[in-house]
This record gives sequence, C-alpha cells and structure tokens, in this order.
Amino acid sequence: MTPGHIGIGMTSARTRERLIRRLRDEGIRDRRVLERMRETPRHLFVDEALASRAYEDTALPIGNGQTISQPYIVARMTAALLEAGPLQSVLEVGTGSGYQTAVLAPLVRRVYTVERVKVLLDQARRRFQTIGIRNIVTKHTDGGLGLPEYAPFDAIIVTAAPAGIPLALVEQLEPGGRMVLPIGEREEQALVRVTRTADGHEHEILERVSFVPLLGGVC
Repeated sequence: MTPGHIGIGMTSARTRERLIRRLRDEGIRDRRVLERMRETPRHLFVDEALASRAYEDTALPIGNGQTISQPYIVARMTAALLEAGPLQSVLEVGTGSGYQTAVLAPLVRRVYTVERVKVLLDQARRRFQTIGIRNIVTKHTDGGLGLPEYAPFDAIIVTAAPAGIPLALVEQLEPGGRMVLPIGEREEQALVRVTRTADGHEHEILERVSFVPLLGGVC
C-alpha cells in the first residue's frame, strides 16, 4: 500500500474518482494535476469528523478561522502555476492544512511554505511525514513578507487574499516568474496570475473566487 492510499477504503476511492470527473467537467485538463488530486489523501488534511466530506468539491473548516480550499481551486491554482513550464523553486504563502502543498510538491523540485498559525503548521508537518513528501521546507512566519532569504523563486502561490498585489512578493520572483493568488475583499475577489517583468509586473484575471483574507504584513 502506497503512502497516498493510507486508510483508504473502496468508498473513499469511489468518491475520489467522482471528484476527478467533476474537476475535468469544470475545465481542469492538466493530467499531472488531475493525477495529484487523485493520489493526495485529502481526508488526512481535515478533522476526522469531516473525513466523510473530504472528497466533496467544497472548502471545509480546519480551525483557527481558516479553511482547506475547494479541490477545484487547488487544481486551478496548481495548473495556472505550471502552464508556463517546469518549476524548480516555489514559495507557498499560507500552508494552512498542507493540502495545497501536498498536491504541488511532487510536481516541482522544492516547495518553501510559510504559515503564521503555528498549530496549523505543526499539523501540516506531521501530515507531510505521514504521506512521505520530503521536498518541503516549512517556516513559521508572517507569509506576507515571503522568504527573502530563499529568493528568488520560479513561482509563488498565495492561499489567502491580500487587498492588492503584494509587491514584496513580486520582488522575490525570478524575472519571468509567476505568482498565482486571490486579491480583493471577500465579496469582490479575483484569482490573478502575476508575471514579473523587466520593469515591474503584469497580471491577468483568471476567475472570481472567495478566500479568507491574508493577515499580517503585506507590502
């Protein structure tokens, strides 16, 4: 039994396949992303009381006012990062449950992930160990400041919404690097892909979304 199948029964396997079919129907086409969504045991990233709902295409609470993102959004953001080519070094701002990290990590060389809520980060670290993912560097810090000591990054993924594009994070991208993040207030949020250019950055709106706000220092 592989790590990605720990504790999985036939019922869970069927619900995972239904989720993958739904993701395809909603426009997710990247086979690498779909395979990661199939193999990543989302039920390990939610409270046991919610495990029966783990493969529904919906966000779920994880405590401390945070949520585990809707699977479609995880797949969409991951695919949006990968569209322009392979990635070596990726920064994730907002580890949360660790689910997005676990989906992304096998698709890139290394993920650096930061979380400001220590109890969530500690839980995520244990989950990474359980499923055997070892190319993740974690840090308990204010995500809005990024990780300048490890910059520049090929890509950055932000799993909570600042009011606008955080320039401190843009500056930690390689030239040509991209960042996928939600921006705006809860009622008026958009998922955006930002690309660092020679004289600043450009961005494109991907779709409307709803995320918890990014707290802490954002520049």
